[in-house]
Parts: sequence; C-alpha cells; structure tokens
Amino acid sequence: MRIALINSGLGLLAPAAALHRLRSDVDLVLASDPDGMPWGPKTPAEIAARALLCARAAARYEPDVLVMACNTGSVHALDAMRAEFEPEIPVIGTVPAIKPAAAAHDLVAIWATVATTNSAYQRRLIAEFGGAAEITPVACPGLADAVDAGDEGATAAAVRSAAGRTPPRCQAVVLGCTEYELVAKQIGQAVPEAVTLGSAAAVAAQALRRAAAVRSAAGAPGGPAATPGDPESRLGTVRVVLSGRPSGLPAAAAIYQEGRLLAPLVADPDHEPARDGALAD
Repeated sequence: MRIALINSGLGLLAPAAALHRLRSDVDLVLASDPDGMPWGPKTPAEIAARALLCARAAARYEPDVLVMACNTGSVHALDAMRAEFEPEIPVIGTVPAIKPAAAAHDLVAIWATVATTNSAYQRRLIAEFGGAAEITPVACPGLADAVDAGDEGATAAAVRSAAGRTPPRCQAVVLGCTEYELVAKQIGQAVPEAVTLGSAAAVAAQALRRAAAVRSAAGAPGGPAATPGDPESRLGTVRVVLSGRPSGLPAAAAIYQEGRLLAPLVADPDHEPARDGALAD
C-alpha cells in the first residue's frame, strides 16, 4: 500500500506520521514545494498549478491515494487534482476540525493563516459546522513560515502573538493549518485552558480506508500491518520529492518529532529509479 501526501512545506509530516503509526508497513511519498512556498499569498490558479506539479511528481510512484495535506491547497487545488487523477487515484482533502470542536465546546478559536482566516471557505465551514458554539477566527501571520523554516524563536513569537488574541476562557483551539500540528504542544502551553484539535489523525484514517478500498477493488491484498521491532515484519519506506525532484527530508524536519519518526525510513534519492526528470513550471 502506498499513499502520497502533498503540501507546500512541512505540514505533511503530521498526517504522514499519523499514517505510519496506524500502519507502519505503508509506503509514503512526501511531495512538498520549497520552490513555490508559501502558497497562501498566491492566486488560486497559482496554488492549483503548484499543487499539480507536486501531485504529478508523486503520481509517478503509483500511489493508491493522493492526500492534499494542506488547508490552502484543499481550498484552491482539490478540484483540479480530482479532475486530473480521479477515478484512477482517489484524492483526499484536509478540512479543519471545526465540527468536532463545536460539537464538544462552547467557546472555540480557529488558528489559521491570514489567507485562510479571510477566506469565504472558512466562513462557510463555520456557518455549516459551527452549530451553537461561539467561534473566533485567529489569524497567525508568520507562524506557518516559521515552522517550515525550523525557526524556533519566530515560532514561539508567533504562537505568543496568536495566544494573546485568543479569547479568554477559550475551550478549544482548532489548528486550521497543518504546519501548526507540528507545534501543537507549544500552542497548548500558550493556551493552557484549551484543548488543541488537528486534522492529521482523521486524514490518515480516511486515506487508509480509501487505499484499502482501491486495493480491494483491484484484487490486491492490503496485507497485515507491520510490527515495529519485529525483524520479520516489513516497515514502509518514505520517498521525498521537493518541487518535483527526488530528495531527502529538509533539514528543518529533524526539529519535529514527526520528522524524526520518519527520517530512518527515507529512501536514498540517489538510488531512485530512472524517471522523466523533475517537473518544470
């Protein structure tokens, strides 16, 4: 079973790590876009083009499922990806955990990028899934960029700023950007009265369900999950593609627990099978 994840930066590490924890035998393809990041300030057409560049590179590895592991990409590129790859490869998007947060809590904040906070998409999600909860959008300028750069000082400053603009007595903070899940512990410490809710676990579970369905329809075995530490079991590999080029994990990934979990599984890009070359803009 092989699952590919797409994001402009390191935000795909959270769902990738969740997938590995659920099924350690699954092969992963991590396709990010350092040449084009950040995606937030770009036009919808530009975001779709960059996402398709990454998706086409990932599709060369013949994944069972493509996961758009990015909220911004899910808003602006999901339709284009589905038009190109489905039904042969199912495409899964990422939706912030507004519905479960609002179902369990009265006072909810949604931390997201400036672009997502100002988007009609987020306003529509709040209207559709917010229920009776009081929901406050909190823009977090610079936080995703700091996480992607591995800049711990800038990350801490951005978290403090967003925490200062989060309403008192807030009960839940929805992490509306996948990068934020890499620093969920710091966010929780900055807003100690609130729980943090991300989307990585739900996205991983959905990806596994879709991948299993694809393999079942094709008559291919899903196979049992590997047992970490068992020398007889197979652990999945991780392949990294940066703006269309086979590569290793970016250095900043090692700062995060999720990156350190996946690092030993990364395949050597110098021994990748011959392909058509990196995708061009």
